[in-house]
Amino acid sequence: MSFSEPMLQETVARNGHKGKVVVFFALLLGVAVWHNSQLKAEAPMNLIATLPGRIQSPSAFKARCNAYWQTHPIAPAQMKPYLRSAAWSGARDGCRGSLTCMRAVGLYYGTSTGNTEEVAGMIGEKSGVSPTSIDDVTEAKDFEGFDGLIVGAPTWNTGADEQRSGTSWDDFLEDISGLSLSGKKVAVFGVGDSAGYGDNFCDAIEELHSTFAAAGAEMVGATSSEGYSHTESKSEADGKFLGLPLDQDNESDMTEDRVSKWVDQLKSEGMPF
Repeated sequence: MSFSEPMLQETVARNGHKGKVVVFFALLLGVAVWHNSQLKAEAPMNLIATLPGRIQSPSAFKARCNAYWQTHPIAPAQMKPYLRSAAWSGARDGCRGSLTCMRAVGLYYGTSTGNTEEVAGMIGEKSGVSPTSIDDVTEAKDFEGFDGLIVGAPTWNTGADEQRSGTSWDDFLEDISGLSLSGKKVAVFGVGDSAGYGDNFCDAIEELHSTFAAAGAEMVGATSSEGYSHTESKSEADGKFLGLPLDQDNESDMTEDRVSKWVDQLKSEGMPF
């Protein structure tokens, strides 16, 4: 038997709203439960033990399962009903209903005029991660469900010492700093106006950076300040920005290239795409 894409698609189609990765974990959970109850075997639990703490991709999941089933064959006809039920019960019990459960990277943005949302979309296309508005987050603890995070915000309250983005990020800053994000990689991007607000260009990057760093996250994605026409920024230190600054008002023609290079940089720094 091969743990093939059609079988996954059949199950995912019935449970698409749960998210593919949640379903993959659910399938594994269901298979293990079925093996234990029907075959009284311990081997399926050994399969779980060989998997990483979080299943980060469909290809990794299928490869591990196929390798296991080379020596522990199960007829596809036997498996289908269990795959279907596992997708439901696993998503409910194994992941406790959390849509962030088992996902590798989260991409979150706040926006005031739509510029940051536009940039988040570009990052999403390059990285393969779907962007989510911070307005859709109900509690900061959701961020603990990821292995890595890419977060972005505009700088709306220029010159402010705190709550610089003027978005819903401001409501989460204190709670985020109290999270346990040790071992998780976090990268920050920001959108600003280097001509109109050149003295406070992308100041919100530093605020998000310091907030996630306070939670123990490993901060990645620092970029050179060369090539920017701003005057000053709280997010700049020793010739580098603490993330990726972008200017959709004056330098939008540079955004795509800057985003592409940055995502490649994040991959090289270990962001688990």
